[in-house]
Amino acid sequence: MQFILEAAGLSKTYGQKTALVSLDLQLNKGEIFSLLGPNGAGKSTTINLFLGFIKPTSGQAFVNGIDVSAQPVASKQFLAYIPENVMLYQNLTGRENLSLLSSLAGFNYAKDQLDELLITSGLQPDAIERNVGGYSKGMRQKVGIAAAVARDAKVLLLDEPTSGLDPKASNEFSELLKGLSAKGTTIFMATHDIFRSTEISNRIGIMRNGQLIDLLDHTVFNASEIESLYLDYMRA
Repeated sequence: MQFILEAAGLSKTYGQKTALVSLDLQLNKGEIFSLLGPNGAGKSTTINLFLGFIKPTSGQAFVNGIDVSAQPVASKQFLAYIPENVMLYQNLTGRENLSLLSSLAGFNYAKDQLDELLITSGLQPDAIERNVGGYSKGMRQKVGIAAAVARDAKVLLLDEPTSGLDPKASNEFSELLKGLSAKGTTIFMATHDIFRSTEISNRIGIMRNGQLIDLLDHTVFNASEIESLYLDYMRA
């Protein structure tokens, strides 16, 4: 069976510092996976290895069966990355940003298609023609989601996506992710948000000191139980 996202013995060291220790992980099509852990646990390192931004010390990262280190360009065609703060051109509108991002990926959409992508991604219609310099974090994320959908990304890699969002915006973002998952998009989310992780994820990983120390099924554990397990692991 070919997994859409896979780590096989994936490790990364920087001199004497170990950032990731022999990670083995497989994600299926349409799965939402959340990776919990404190700052410095190895969450962002894992994302950067899948993106090909850094090279592993040992092991392999695969995207849709493609070895990221061996074929970095080919593997990126399946990925979209949404960082904690989505970087957009502040003096361009939401539509203009989406048009530019789509064209850079080789896609050209008409005005009404761009608007539909933005609205489907949750952006208010009256914000489409406003400069993104006045957008909230949640609105910028919706443009990022629209860009991922526009380029038909099979995998979304998210780094702290709900950090700084108010409850309404966080809920809206969660609903967007569940909708994408239902359509077959695989979502890998590095986060501190235990509640949202439990609400939307199929599985939750707990990471500490570069090691994946547990994998939890959200149907077996509720948010309170996962929080308790997480705190126990951090104290161990």
